Amino acid sequence: MRKGNRAFFEHQLLDAIRANLKGLYANSLRVVREQGRFLIENTEGDLDTDAVLPRIKHIFGIAGFCHAVKTSAREIDELCVIGRDFFMSCFPSLANLTEQPSKQPSFRVETKRSDKNYPLLSTEISARIGDAIFTAGLGLKVELYKPDITLWVEIRNHVYFYINSETGEGGLPYGASGKGILLLSGGFDSPVAGFLAARRGVQIVAVYFHSPPFVSERAADKVRDLARELAKYTGRVILHIIPFTEIQLFLKENVSEQKLTIMLKRAMLHIAQKLADAENALCLITGDSVGQVASQTIHSLAAVESAVSLPILRPLATMDKQSILDIAAKIGTHDISVRPYEDCCTVFVAKHPENKPNAAAIEKAEARYFAALAPLMDNALKNAEICDLIIATPINS
Repeated sequence: MRKGNRAFFEHQLLDAIRANLKGLYANSLRVVREQGRFLIENTEGDLDTDAVLPRIKHIFGIAGFCHAVKTSAREIDELCVIGRDFFMSCFPSLANLTEQPSKQPSFRVETKRSDKNYPLLSTEISARIGDAIFTAGLGLKVELYKPDITLWVEIRNHVYFYINSETGEGGLPYGASGKGILLLSGGFDSPVAGFLAARRGVQIVAVYFHSPPFVSERAADKVRDLARELAKYTGRVILHIIPFTEIQLFLKENVSEQKLTIMLKRAMLHIAQKLADAENALCLITGDSVGQVASQTIHSLAAVESAVSLPILRPLATMDKQSILDIAAKIGTHDISVRPYEDCCTVFVAKHPENKPNAAAIEKAEARYFAALAPLMDNALKNAEICDLIIATPINS
């Protein structure tokens, strides 16, 4: 991470954590940043981790989290007692970590001594606390390389004890990379693309192109539900539902069937860029996967993207379908996308679309009718339905 970026990212994370925990413990909840760690504590007693973890576990940018105890004690004899008691309180839930049930569980103590003025070395601290645990009668053996359980000790301004951290979502803090417009449909691909872009710090504003009466209102409900599912990771998604019927009918009358899919996608990008200008967004995001369908060949992608000047992020560009489906299942969008309600992209698709269009020829063909199309696109954007989707218990801010 480049110099200067780390502090920016950490402040983004700190703001997200505080926002997500707002309302818990009134004024006794404390969230602070300390040397690459984010510490969450209840200043009036023990922290209810069952209440806290669901609100922070999906925050982008967090590599991992763990339960810990904090003490102001500094004497090694006191630390041995505290470390032993903490380990013993955790051991009943950790005893089944051995790969073989009949195997004697193993452990080690690993110390990180950020306070270099502490009189003992890290290895000496680990040995003293490890001896206190070993003689506590838990039936453990010491294993320094691949133990079943590791007790971590960090000597900072205070001393912290924790065991085996859990993996977080990783990525970059949401919003740290700027804002993008996500072209969201009811399929599997675009929600996954939105998730992956958000994971890299891109704040997403979603746009869906709706074509009643050719598609039902249930298709729009499906996309709303997909946006809500993404909001579990981003905290909030603004969804613009664009009335697209008039534009599709115009293109169907003025464009050959072979070029219809390309021209429909170009019209969507034109509108998305107008929305990006209004939202101060820096890019567009699509669910394109190279070669997956005729409209996603390299030739087709080049012919479509020349409609706009903004960069287009394609997080799925090199993924196969199964990989995309696996991510959709993991993030909770799969079972929504599988609902049998078609959107405009599937209803108006050409039977035999051109799969090697020439970008210059496509631009020339579009120029012949663009003056008549432009006001239809402006009107569609003006009459968009805007849905502000905020989850009840925020997970990201």
